[in-house]
Amino acid sequence: MMLLLFLWEEIIMKQYNMETLKTLLANTINEKPDSYTIQQIFSSVQSFHDLIDVSEEELMTIKGIGKTKAKAIVSALQLAKVMYENHDEERYVIRSPRDVYDYVYAEMKYLTQEHFVLLGLNTKNQVMFKQTVTVGTLNASLVHPREVFRPLIRRSCASAIVLHNHPSGDPTPSREDIKVTERLSEVGKIVGIELLDHVIVGNDYVSLKEKGYL
Repeated sequence: MMLLLFLWEEIIMKQYNMETLKTLLANTINEKPDSYTIQQIFSSVQSFHDLIDVSEEELMTIKGIGKTKAKAIVSALQLAKVMYENHDEERYVIRSPRDVYDYVYAEMKYLTQEHFVLLGLNTKNQVMFKQTVTVGTLNASLVHPREVFRPLIRRSCASAIVLHNHPSGDPTPSREDIKVTERLSEVGKIVGIELLDHVIVGNDYVSLKEKGYL
């Protein structure tokens, strides 16, 4: 119980990191944080949000994790997830493209490569999660709709915003930026998760919604 309370507090205060969670989950199943089992759990997920959505079946494919351990891990993570997702007052609300820019600019302004980032939103336009989808020059083959919409579907998001940075500082959209936007918008209509905007971050920002591409 003390472990779960600590886990909840870490998540709610947004002070968690993957190393902390390794220690917490190791304690849950009586393992060491650097054990094979714990290392395999974390090598099978790409982000914190993938971890808290992991299933018993996925965990049981890892050597050393049977049904009992898988249940213990999932129970701890699901309790943490409920606490995190119900803590709405601490969530950032997106009301405009400027809000998107303000939300990410500090961490993106020094990046030397393009980072394509996904924001999953709930019905109140609050950010449920932020996830980097790909790093490198943006093109339609790198930004596959499957990688964008899978985490949105898993977390039951109402809508989404995508964004990426232009390291040059010039946020003018390229032909490829427009192509990616149109492709994702069409897929969003099919799966029922609206793409609200694609914001390009530079010294200022450009909203492809405001430009008429959505």
